[in-house]
Amino acid sequence: MTAAEVGARLALAHPDAHCELDHDSPFQLLVATVLSAQTTDARVNQVTPQLFTRWPDPRALAEAEVEDVEQVISSLGLFRSKARSLVALSAALLRDHDGQVPATLAELVKLPGVGRKTANVVLGNAFDIPGITPDTHVIRLANRLGWVDSTRPDDVERAVGALFPPKEWVMLCHRMIWHGRRCCHARRPTCTECALEDLCPASRA
Repeated sequence: MTAAEVGARLALAHPDAHCELDHDSPFQLLVATVLSAQTTDARVNQVTPQLFTRWPDPRALAEAEVEDVEQVISSLGLFRSKARSLVALSAALLRDHDGQVPATLAELVKLPGVGRKTANVVLGNAFDIPGITPDTHVIRLANRLGWVDSTRPDDVERAVGALFPPKEWVMLCHRMIWHGRRCCHARRPTCTECALEDLCPASRA
């Protein structure tokens, strides 16, 4: 098995893979990605329409009361800390970036509530800048495929990134995430239906 074979199989299995967080701008994607921590994209997509209608840009959200933001996103996990982060990162965008989302990893990770994973999601999907997103599904697939023996996001980011050219990173992660959600489940993977079954060391088929 080569990583290239896996990548090619995933491309055939998931030709429509894409970011499933609804957004119309880099700012909306940044907010949605912060909200997605320990929460499904589907749940995030249920609250962002109201959130963005009420606070459509960094200036509006920076001036929001944290308690009001909490109320709108209260159905999400960690909603209190996320509400604080959203108000604070919006203020930081106004203060340090003229209200614009920065297009570098170094600047993004300085924002409240933004780590490397969130930064790479924004860079790849809003600015077409390559990055590996060590989402829970990416971590699971990378371990099952034998690419890495670690659940540390930094380890997975380095290991997966070393196997593929940067131009493939963003779509690879989309396809791995889709595969994890639709086939390579954490508890009961459907190995008999998996496009990687004959390549995967962890196959139960």
